[in-house]
Amino acid sequence: METEALSAAGLAATSGEFDFSVWMLFAKADIIVKIVMLLLAVASVWCWAIIIEKSLRLRRLNKDAAEFEDSFWSGGSLDSLYDRIGAQPNDPMAAIFVSAMKEWRRSIDSGVVGADRGSSLNDRIERVMDVTLNREVERVERQMTILASTGSTAPFIGLFGTVWGIMNSFQSIAISKNTSLAVVAPGIAEALFATALGLLAAIPAVIAYNKFSRDVDRYAARLGDFSSEFSAIISRQLDG
Repeated sequence: METEALSAAGLAATSGEFDFSVWMLFAKADIIVKIVMLLLAVASVWCWAIIIEKSLRLRRLNKDAAEFEDSFWSGGSLDSLYDRIGAQPNDPMAAIFVSAMKEWRRSIDSGVVGADRGSSLNDRIERVMDVTLNREVERVERQMTILASTGSTAPFIGLFGTVWGIMNSFQSIAISKNTSLAVVAPGIAEALFATALGLLAAIPAVIAYNKFSRDVDRYAARLGDFSSEFSAIISRQLDG
């Protein structure tokens, strides 16, 4: 009984010599594992910055689109709306409208007449709106690849750090010729901490990427619907 009590006390004392806090796990890790941890920490912070920025921007874009649609369908003059928006539209939907109106006014000022030339004008306006739509959607999708890349590569980077840390633990066992928990536990903890950081960076990135992809697709469809409706309005005016 006394021997068992002494062994337990000795194990407790030995385990107390190593601090398993996050900072100490990083400070006592190998230089390669430290680099892996720093990369994953930076990737995680970067992804969260993108997540916050994308969330706020998509919310603002949908709000601006709703306000523009209210103005567009209010029954007022499209020329007055174009003059009020000016050359610097505030949102992608307004940018599509402005690009179409610029082409419309440029063609009218040059004296487009006749059904054939009117049809050609309608085609040009549709192409201009398509180009503007694609450009605006690309701007909205910017930095989405960072989320996708982090979500797919961060677990493997963390796994690399884990494998390297476990190799160092085996070396420590070979050098000390001791397989006790006090020798193995620190290296294993450092190695698993790298995996945890990889998952910490990857999981939010994957979830955010899937959500934003759906949101951007819905927003792009909304822009496409507006472009088709506006093209139909211009076509009716040309036919008239």
